[in-house]
Amino acid sequence: MASHRRPKQPSRARVTVLTATAAAAVALSAQSGAQAAPKPKIDEVKSKVDKLHHEAEEATEQYNLAEERRGKLQKEISALQDKVARGQQELNTLRGQIGSVATAQYRSGGIDPALQLFLSSDPDTYLDKASAIDQLGAKQADVLQSIQTKQRTLAQQRAEATTKLADLEDVRKTLGEKKKKYQGKLAEAQKLLNTLTAAERAKMQQDEQRASRAAGDRVDLGNEVPASQRGAAALSAAATQLGKPYVSGAEGPNSYDCSGLTQWAYRQANVSLSRTTYTQQNDGVKIGRSQLKPGDLVFFNNLSHVGLYAGNNTILHAPKPGAVVRYESMDYMGTFQFGVRV
Repeated sequence: MASHRRPKQPSRARVTVLTATAAAAVALSAQSGAQAAPKPKIDEVKSKVDKLHHEAEEATEQYNLAEERRGKLQKEISALQDKVARGQQELNTLRGQIGSVATAQYRSGGIDPALQLFLSSDPDTYLDKASAIDQLGAKQADVLQSIQTKQRTLAQQRAEATTKLADLEDVRKTLGEKKKKYQGKLAEAQKLLNTLTAAERAKMQQDEQRASRAAGDRVDLGNEVPASQRGAAALSAAATQLGKPYVSGAEGPNSYDCSGLTQWAYRQANVSLSRTTYTQQNDGVKIGRSQLKPGDLVFFNNLSHVGLYAGNNTILHAPKPGAVVRYESMDYMGTFQFGVRV
């Protein structure tokens, strides 16, 4: 006969020991995980965030370059399309002319010319008409040649427009990629900032504001002489924008990116610069660091950044996302490429 005795239950002391052991294991695991991924220090976060901001700026300049290319392509395509439309109208007119010539020839050529002369009551009048028909034939040949020339021109213009439209589509794709890259870098930077405490983030913000105030209020630019009046005028104009925020793609007057500021400053000196760091490098004569004078353009970090040399190893620039237009020592700018004298 089967036994119906209840199974023996573990003692309360044993349960307590097991529970304590499990809790210790969980705590040990959590501690091990914490040791594997220590919380980054504020200086490390700042360094990584600055690097991401520089990479975002590089993507911004590439975006600006593609945007400039897109604008030029759209103007070129519009001009080509206008040419094609006008050319088609001219071709239609020429075809109308050749149709009139053919109709006139058909009407006059229904009877053999010798018979027309025999039947004519006024041979002199007929000979005049025959001469006119010969001239009409010569005109027909000229019109046909004009039609052929116009057709070739139209075909070339249409092919060119088609190529530029394809280029425009590629540029639009590039614009999307660069914008996505820029936004991704900023999102990554923000994610890093979110690992800091509120007090640490406040300290970073205070340090940034302190750097801007110090650069704007207590900067020593020395007494270097500008290379030209236009350089001096551009630098003076840029100085009126101190404290305005860096915004990707901005060209002023309320906010700027780095090349937007230099372009705006030189425009105030009646000098037209191109839009991006990659093209502004060709807007003047390249010079070395020892040759720099106030107002010269200065390029850094594989042409991803540009500013205005202000004197005493200092530049005036729109630095990065989250910062404002300010003076800054060239020693903090990364790799110097070259200067450009406009």
